Amino acid sequence: MEASLLVIPFVILFLSVRANGDGLKVGFYSQTCPKAEEIINETVAKAVKANPGVPAALIRLHFHDCFVRGCDGSILLDSTADNVAEKDSFVNNLNPVGYDIIDEAKSKLEAKCAGVLSCADIVAYAARDSAYQAGGLFWAVEGGRRDGRTSLAIEPPLNLPCPSFDVNQLTQIFATKNLTQEDMVTLSGAHSIGASHCASFSVDRLYYFNGSGGQDPSMNCHYAVKLKAICTPSASPEAVALLDPFTPTKLDVNYYINLQYNLGLLKSDQALMLDDATSREVKINAKYPTIWRKKFGRAMVKMGAFDVLTGTQGEIRKKCRFRN
Repeated sequence: MEASLLVIPFVILFLSVRANGDGLKVGFYSQTCPKAEEIINETVAKAVKANPGVPAALIRLHFHDCFVRGCDGSILLDSTADNVAEKDSFVNNLNPVGYDIIDEAKSKLEAKCAGVLSCADIVAYAARDSAYQAGGLFWAVEGGRRDGRTSLAIEPPLNLPCPSFDVNQLTQIFATKNLTQEDMVTLSGAHSIGASHCASFSVDRLYYFNGSGGQDPSMNCHYAVKLKAICTPSASPEAVALLDPFTPTKLDVNYYINLQYNLGLLKSDQALMLDDATSREVKINAKYPTIWRKKFGRAMVKMGAFDVLTGTQGEIRKKCRFRN
């Protein structure tokens, strides 16, 4: 299914300019680069038209950026001869198409208004535009982030949730980013699009549950059979399975519906049904999609404002892959 390619009505972005405690505000570039968000949206829309998997790549890129050092574009920096960067960490198996789209948007923006937009902000806007293309979700993105100069491969494993985490572990790691358990369940809905490498889940969920053999009893047995055909013990490291086998390119509440039928792909997904509080949130989100959409936007804004660089901190990179 191809995602919608409607253009976001940017005029509403500038009707109300507000600042938060981190120095971010909606409409941050309304004077310095008025066409900025429009340029990013057009770049994302064109990419989605060519590849409906783009929204998952860009939303995950924003998530992986924000959970390590805050939303500072550190995920975009390339490794150098004397440093292995975040993007090359063993836990960051992100779709490279996401980096390419950010590079394309940055190039267009530099031609229009050089040295104005940070790469970190481009990632935040692109994630929002991806959600709009994939499911019609919209929220006003606060701009004003600056780009960091440090990117270390050792940091993602210490900050990103693992696909094997239980609810307590998920809740704790989200709390370190100023996100509540409700925010965690809400943002987990992004797993209604995209795919996961077999290596991220197959050993524990399909073949050696808790190291003792057999499949995870919390997984639907018919679903497990289909997954075993994709993720064989000898499968290529590049083999992937869809996070939502029914609407894999549509950002919707089908993720939460799947969990109620034990159709969560990752252990960390299905774990949400094994806790009273989070299972209640799952059921609410599945039943009230409009409420979930609003909560998702609020949670993305909250995540995007945590521990950011603003003012004179950091820099505005000329190219997102390299420090100035």
